[in-house]
Amino acid sequence: MVSSDKNVDILDSTLRDGAQGEGINFSVQDKIHIVQALDELGVTYIEAGNPGSNPKDMEFFQEMAKLPLSHAKLCAFGSTRRKDISCREDANLQSLLAAETHDVVIFGKSWTFHVTEIIKTTFEENLAMIRDTCRFLTENGHNVIYDAEHFFTGCHEDKAYAMKTLQAALDGGATVLNLCETKGGCLPDECRGIVSDVVNQFGSKAVIGIHTHDDSGVAVANSLIAVKAGVRHVQGTLLGFGERTGNANLSTIIPDLQLKMGYSCIPADKLCMLTPTVKRVAEIANIAVNPQMPYVGANAFAHKAGMHIDAVIKNPVAYEHVEPESVGNSRVFLMSEVAGRSMIIEKIQKFDPTVTKDNPVVKDIMKKMKELEFEGYQFEGADGSFELLVRKIIGKYQPFFKLHYYQTSGMNPRPEKGVNACAQIKVEVDGQIEVTAGEGDGPVNALDIALRKALVRFYPAVDKIRLTDYKVRVLDGKSATAARVRVLIESTDGVDEWTTVGVSADVMEASWLALVDSFEYKLIKDIEKHFRKMI
Repeated sequence: MVSSDKNVDILDSTLRDGAQGEGINFSVQDKIHIVQALDELGVTYIEAGNPGSNPKDMEFFQEMAKLPLSHAKLCAFGSTRRKDISCREDANLQSLLAAETHDVVIFGKSWTFHVTEIIKTTFEENLAMIRDTCRFLTENGHNVIYDAEHFFTGCHEDKAYAMKTLQAALDGGATVLNLCETKGGCLPDECRGIVSDVVNQFGSKAVIGIHTHDDSGVAVANSLIAVKAGVRHVQGTLLGFGERTGNANLSTIIPDLQLKMGYSCIPADKLCMLTPTVKRVAEIANIAVNPQMPYVGANAFAHKAGMHIDAVIKNPVAYEHVEPESVGNSRVFLMSEVAGRSMIIEKIQKFDPTVTKDNPVVKDIMKKMKELEFEGYQFEGADGSFELLVRKIIGKYQPFFKLHYYQTSGMNPRPEKGVNACAQIKVEVDGQIEVTAGEGDGPVNALDIALRKALVRFYPAVDKIRLTDYKVRVLDGKSATAARVRVLIESTDGVDEWTTVGVSADVMEASWLALVDSFEYKLIKDIEKHFRKMI
């Protein structure tokens, strides 16, 4: 069935093609959580793995059979039958049947080089493999999405044969003919031409799709151009990861199509879930979201220059191409020496609305901030530490504990896996002394554990704090081991995220300063939330 003119079906391949990216490894439970997140976002299809390739994927499909989805259609993935055997004899196709998904993605060869040199068969047998496989699955009650592997390269070598492979899939009953730009070398003008030819020949008989890779840096551009040329099925991965340089990034494609080009990809009321869903999938995949990522990155709507900030405060359209809230993101004003008075006021008024632009305290804050930045502090990426700095100057800060001492040491050989350092700490809270110790994977981890143990009986909320990232930057390499370092710590309590900074010639002291800011920021926020509930 051909798709309507302004609807574009999105197929997310995070769990199949994305899983081929370096460092990506999903457990069965991970895959289930990602499916649920994508289903809630409202994508049309989720390509969830190859049940014939490994037992884990088959276990996943068995588990998913017990968990119905509200919107998305789960797809099993596999290849055409092997050469010179029947479909019923092919173990891969039997695995696809056993996966029991109504929608199945099948890939076959479009490039003559792959036919003769990789699978080593004849052109006619390859066409039969495509046709027979699609027909076999269709006759067994499945909807077939056909992936024409290396289609664009195949068109270079023998366009007539590449077109014949699409006809074979169509003859077998495939409803989607998906054009795969497998090597990622095709540029936009060439992509447009090939897609247009396919749409003209097959567009009235099947939905035409696109699947691009980013080896030339144009995977998103090729996908958008393909839609303009008539494609109504787009494949990619939510964060763009995948084999080599990755796949087309759906977190960019979806808002581009929906907000700028007038197409419907996911339900309109779900678009605001895009950024939270990207963060959720990244957390499951154990990777960091690139802060420069369009729409969903931490810096996508971040402003630093004073003139820019002043203009955005007056009217965001001055420097923002869409509203950050439309994709579930938020505007960020980065604190730095080039920041203007208007931005500082904007930040302060979030926790003290009484401070106005003419208040002398603003000048004090700017002066102190520039002094600290001269020492090596950088507040543009440390929102938590900047807020604490402001609170100290305007009198809205309270220390939660007094440090008597801390000390750390390494342990070699390791007493156990994940332990190579220990820390001891003595703190005082309201006159009560607490001395604790902690073991961890490195001195900072050990110190974090020790501080948490020391404070948890006074402040149970610290048990929810989790350090998600730790970065060290040497500020003056010429000073060698005496160089000052800047430490950034990113933290979360499972709901909010914040970043804190510390600077010192001693990396442990810099880490301690950032760590203390992280804990105090969380505790101050919790107190304010409690008071707001009481009002």
